[in-house]
Amino acid sequence: MIPLSVLDLAPITENHSLSDTIEHSRQLAIAAEQHNYQRFWLAEHHGMRGVASSATALMISQVGAVTKKIRIGAGGIMLPNHPPLVIAEQFGTLEALFPGRVDLGLGRAPGSDMATIRALRRDMHSQVDTYPDDIRELQRYLAEEQANQQVIAMPGQNSKVPLWLLGSSLYSAQQAARMGLPFAFASHFAPDMLQDAISLYRSQFVPSAQQDKPYVIGGVMAVVADSDEEAEFLSSSIKQQFVNLQRGDNKPFSAPVADINSVAAPHELHRVNHTLKFSLIGDKAKVKDKLERFVKATGVDEVIASFPLYDIEKRLNSLRLLADCQ
Repeated sequence: MIPLSVLDLAPITENHSLSDTIEHSRQLAIAAEQHNYQRFWLAEHHGMRGVASSATALMISQVGAVTKKIRIGAGGIMLPNHPPLVIAEQFGTLEALFPGRVDLGLGRAPGSDMATIRALRRDMHSQVDTYPDDIRELQRYLAEEQANQQVIAMPGQNSKVPLWLLGSSLYSAQQAARMGLPFAFASHFAPDMLQDAISLYRSQFVPSAQQDKPYVIGGVMAVVADSDEEAEFLSSSIKQQFVNLQRGDNKPFSAPVADINSVAAPHELHRVNHTLKFSLIGDKAKVKDKLERFVKATGVDEVIASFPLYDIEKRLNSLRLLADCQ
């Protein structure tokens, strides 16, 4: 039985407040723990009207406070947006609050548009790739303090919060392999390089103090309902969101529509359907079959599912039904 986990984007839906959104994430985390999901991660995005998890560490603290045993963390923190010391302090604090439960997934992309990146005070035009150095610096802040270490992270030092590298490219897979870190591939929105990335990661993996062998998580979108027809209807929300991204329309998460063709052109839907190549959309029997085929084809060690449904009760039901597919 493969471990299942949750990736929550904390979707801000039409006609719901930010407070509602945060409460929905708490409810989803409680349900994930009840149904034996392995971990509950939140993703960093900025400047998006449909995503509430920009202050990722704060959101993680909220789901940690309402759960007891499920692992919690970031999937991920976009490290180029932050000084490594600040992230070490934030996640060292989380580890002190929720001992032995915190994961720190790291991404290389900024997770936003150029104007917002400038507002974050980060230089994205530098020709020097500092990402590997930033990871190593972060590792030093989370490890045991060394003699004559000039800068310490407090909280953070000696917390040993486990790092994960996240990505949608061969670069991230190679970096994770070289550093001996577990790897999560964003196949829930970037399906094309999944197989090549996993093969490269496994073949080049170098054991480290944190990880003695390769470990891969694959991402999927999951819309599981009581019937295929209902699942297709509910999935129109995420399809609208991807169409909005194509158009550059920054909108809250949309309510489902009876006919997706009424709000999206064929060429737009073609791209969306390709993006959702590995999505689990359907009733429980159909999704169980899709999940088994995905795991068999990819050889992933764990599946992390995002539940892009407009209604929180439908989202919770989808989470419960996916757990039953094990």
